[in-house]
Amino acid sequence: MAETKINPVLKQVLELGPTLVFFLVYMWIKDESYTFRGTEYSGFIVAALVLVPLLLASIAILWWLTGTLSRMQIFVAVMVVFFGGLTAWFNDERFFKMKTTIVYGSFAVILGAGLLRGRSLLQWVMAEALPMKPEGWMILTRRLALMFAALAIANEVIWRTQSEEVWVYLETFAMPIALFLFLMLQFMLLQRFLIEPPEDKS
Repeated sequence: MAETKINPVLKQVLELGPTLVFFLVYMWIKDESYTFRGTEYSGFIVAALVLVPLLLASIAILWWLTGTLSRMQIFVAVMVVFFGGLTAWFNDERFFKMKTTIVYGSFAVILGAGLLRGRSLLQWVMAEALPMKPEGWMILTRRLALMFAALAIANEVIWRTQSEEVWVYLETFAMPIALFLFLMLQFMLLQRFLIEPPEDKS
């Protein structure tokens, strides 16, 4: 099914909104605790559980508006639901913090596995949106696999050594911004591999 274009601002709100709501809810209730059926839950765990239905709702709206979802969106949603469920079941915030490591680590492994077979899985996923020569896709895939691996390692170090609040700030803002800037830099460096669309002579 072809993707229906939607307002880019609305798309960004739907994609980033749930994470920002998680951050705001956490900042509001981080020092609180809540008891449900005899079990006490921290503000962090409650904020994490708020994120799950919000993320599912935003993805459902995106699917309804565009008629399609990326594999990355589906994978991230599954990870959030799975680790959010573990966090609630075991009443242990570590599961939610490990989610980021698993997500970034999985992307690194998937891209790396494709490279070992001499293929760029990024090209397979994004070729229509970003026409580029195969050599450029291989370079971008190698660099992005290393970036995802670095983010996975960084997340492990941060949540194990820093405070909960520091982790929330870095998870919400620093890591996505670092990934965005990295991608922008790569697109600038790989300009020579981009394929210009043919001119319309009609």
